[in-house]
Order: sequence, then C-alpha cells, then structure tokens
Amino acid sequence: MTPFSSRLAEVVGQIAGVRLAELDESRVMAHLGEQLAEANLGLARVADPTTFSWAGYWLAIAEAANGERTPMLMFGVPSAPVSAPDAATIETGRIVEGYLIAPLDLERPYGAQAYHGTPGTGVVTALFTAPESGAPCRPRDSVTAVAGVGLDGDRYARGRGEFSAPGRGGQALTLIAEEALAVAQANGAQIDAAAARRNVLTRGIELEPLIGHRFAIGPAVCQATRLAEPCAHLERLTHPGVLRAMVHLGGIRADILTGGEIRVGDAIRPLPAAAP
Repeated sequence: MTPFSSRLAEVVGQIAGVRLAELDESRVMAHLGEQLAEANLGLARVADPTTFSWAGYWLAIAEAANGERTPMLMFGVPSAPVSAPDAATIETGRIVEGYLIAPLDLERPYGAQAYHGTPGTGVVTALFTAPESGAPCRPRDSVTAVAGVGLDGDRYARGRGEFSAPGRGGQALTLIAEEALAVAQANGAQIDAAAARRNVLTRGIELEPLIGHRFAIGPAVCQATRLAEPCAHLERLTHPGVLRAMVHLGGIRADILTGGEIRVGDAIRPLPAAAP
C-alpha cells in the first residue's frame, strides 16, 4: 500500500476496532467506506473540520503546502492529534477533511463481530435483472451467476450500474427478503419486488446475519459483504418517502465466488467457514 492508504487504514482501524484490507488508492475513501460497511460502520463527513471538536476519536486529513495528505487520529474538546507522523508540526488550519466513524444501524452490533448470528435457510421466490442503470428490473425464471462478475444480463455484470466502478466489490448480487419488503410497504414504500431493484427475492431466511459469511443459492456460492441500504437513486426512480420507509430493510449485497444457474425455487443456505 502507499503511505497514505496504509496510514489511513491504520488510523481508521484504531477508531473502528477492525482490521482493514489493502485500500484501492484510486478510490481510497469509497473503498474504505465499503469495508467499514461490512462491520456495520460508516463515514460521516464533518462540515467544518478546522473547528470541529469531539469528546472521542475522529479522523482528520491534513494537507501540507506541497499537497501531501496525512490521515490523523484526533481526540478531545478542543481536539488535537493523538498520533500522526510529525503531528506536532501540523497546524489545525491545514485540516481539509474530517470524518466520524459511526454505526450504520444503531440497533445492531458493529465492529469485528458484526452480524454474527443464525440466518437459517430460505428459498428464492423471484429473480430480477436490468440491462442499464435506471432501466426497469425484469423478472427471470433463471439466470446465470458468473463468479467475480454478476448475473448474466444485469447492469452491474455489464459495468453499467449506477454505482459501477472498476474493482468495486459487493455489486455482483443483491438480495431482499419478502418479509423485509412487507415491512417497508407497511412503512409507506409503494413498491413491489421489481421496483425495489434487488436481484433476488427471498423467503424464510434472515439475510443480515449472512454478512461476512459464505452462502449458497442453488449451485452458486456467494459471500455476503454489507447491507444494501436504500438511496436517493432508488427514491428518484420510485417516489418520495421510499428511502425513509426502507432504512435497514433494503437487504444485502454479495460477491459471487462460484458461478452457476440460479432458479426460482432454489434453496438459500449458509455455508461453513472456508478452511484457512
């Protein structure tokens, strides 16, 4: 890793209590956010980091006159660097970015042990793909899951999704439970399974405890990576209020480790941890 991304991972790991994998320097903050999401954590950007104070730890990015950036661990009211290379020489006025690291879902555990639980087993009740960003999701009786890519014919497998980016994980497959969708509808989300824009509709399985673990859909083996929270893009495609109604009810994202033909009616089951 480069010095910046290496230092960033080190500082954030101290705050979040999680071990981070190598960060992609071309999209370092986005990649950091994706990894934190796997531990039910997220980045909340500070509006004015030069005057911000916090009674706990937070992340600051300082910028030197030559443009070189340094991630710093900050603490206290008023805040000061706790540890950083040459921290004493970095003036507060040079802090150009600041972030709090906070749980995404306050009702669920976070950190290294997030989402450990018993998901049970379930069944696929519907499948959907869309060829382009914003295109309607169409039902499929079966679809080929391609390892490391996505579902054949889907926008993310083709690199044409709203959030497609080279090397971005967790975009290959999305799942949402019928049970969660029913709660969202009761909350005021006037959408059906296709409008929710998830690939796989399930029944009978708790999806969130799968995060961080392998699971099978028919012959395909997948790795659940993080929640698939609703966003402004979904609200633009549906109606105002959908985002609020679907908070923590949007299902999960997953990578495809082993491909295969997925069909409506296939079983979904957690798998034992892979051998080290």
